[in-house]
Amino acid sequence: MTHPRREAGSSSLLRSLAEFRYELRRFVHFSERVALEAGLQPQQHQLLLQIAGARDGEAVTIAYAAERLGLKHNSTVELVDRSEREGLLTRTADPSDKRRAILEMSTKGHRLLDRLATDHANELKERAPLLIQALEHVRQHAGSEAR
Repeated sequence: MTHPRREAGSSSLLRSLAEFRYELRRFVHFSERVALEAGLQPQQHQLLLQIAGARDGEAVTIAYAAERLGLKHNSTVELVDRSEREGLLTRTADPSDKRRAILEMSTKGHRLLDRLATDHANELKERAPLLIQALEHVRQHAGSEAR
């Protein structure tokens, strides 16, 4: 079976996209593994990270967490319920709107997240050059394709 010949630029862009995706997946796999080793489900780790990383003055609600995690509202409620039961966070009624709950990390959640943050920073220190290089190749190809 013969395949239509691809343009050289298209093949190069596809290779660059594949390499970038590969490097991202390697980091995500690392992140999931160390979260599990720390006793957290990967989504719990991501939830705690979004709570801790919220801008000053930003109310971290279920809706905020759902948006940041790319989850549906009911899935986020289940994740918050499980995380609250495990002592990773607390949920309190919003004083300005009793229909909303404000999420805050517990001491246990902070301790686990701090440990994971150090592990992730060390991994990114090593992996960053490969991610940056792969992203730069994609950017270069995307720029030349637009011309």
